[in-house]
Amino acid sequence: MNGGGGQNGQLPDQVLVLIAKPGEASLDDDLLAEVTAPLAMFNAELRWLEEEGRTAAEIAFSPPPPSHYNPRSLEDRMRRTLMGLPIDLAVLPLGGRRKKLLIADMDSTIIGQECIDELAVHAGVGAEVAEVTERAMRGELGFREALRERLQKLKGVPEEAIAEVIEQRICINNGAEVLVRTMKMHGAKTALVSGGFVPFARHVAEQVGFDFFRANELPVKDGKLTGEAAEPILGKDAKLETMLELAADMGISTDDVLAVGDGANDAAMIEAAGLGVAWHAKPVLAEVADARIEHNDLSALLYLQGYRRDEFASS
Repeated sequence: MNGGGGQNGQLPDQVLVLIAKPGEASLDDDLLAEVTAPLAMFNAELRWLEEEGRTAAEIAFSPPPPSHYNPRSLEDRMRRTLMGLPIDLAVLPLGGRRKKLLIADMDSTIIGQECIDELAVHAGVGAEVAEVTERAMRGELGFREALRERLQKLKGVPEEAIAEVIEQRICINNGAEVLVRTMKMHGAKTALVSGGFVPFARHVAEQVGFDFFRANELPVKDGKLTGEAAEPILGKDAKLETMLELAADMGISTDDVLAVGDGANDAAMIEAAGLGVAWHAKPVLAEVADARIEHNDLSALLYLQGYRRDEFASS
């Protein structure tokens, strides 16, 4: 690798980002040489994002004409070279990487749980509800249908169960607070957009530091869940609409948006965002995302944007 221009003297316009899972892998010289061998002819330029532990680096390069170049094929080839090592990689456009708006899903993304499943466990119908959730996440069941079916099973659950679940069962995923704080520190806005419920989203947004949140109402009557879904239901289309509304309010394009999620309900906003990331996601979402993170925590989304480790907000 060298510091010259790209292919035929052109400046690099693509970047390969490599992120090793700390404590389990590192980007040593031999591994870097092997993985980046396909870029050798493109005068690739290495830049460390986290050099001390050798866990994050990016390689800028100028690819061949589109008729001879496919980023996904290049990624797949490099993943085969890694042979299952816990290292995430993505090939992305080099320009405009630092996004001005973060849109994040909540359940199984910013937090490690599905809130409706946790309420169901509290109500003694955990297995029944979890099975419906899993089908919806895989895209086998429409979100609206799945939400109504699951809520029916929660009819009569005491309202105080919500607070108990929040206190006892909801955990913020590693890297979430660093991701949000860092992007805000560098001038971005952040939004939590969930197909879950307002009490949970409010708590998580406050804990993590999101500027804005939106979620579904959870109807209660006489101190108990009604088992009904309140309209309008915030699902796949509503997540996309929220992203578009927020971008318009900020006067930015969708190219300036980073969206992250884990399931089929996030697909529309992931596809529309300038950088759509599937985080420990179902295959149906990974197929449409610009990048997928399978091994690292949520702070890896900062490396995808070109942030160096010394630019992260303190944890």
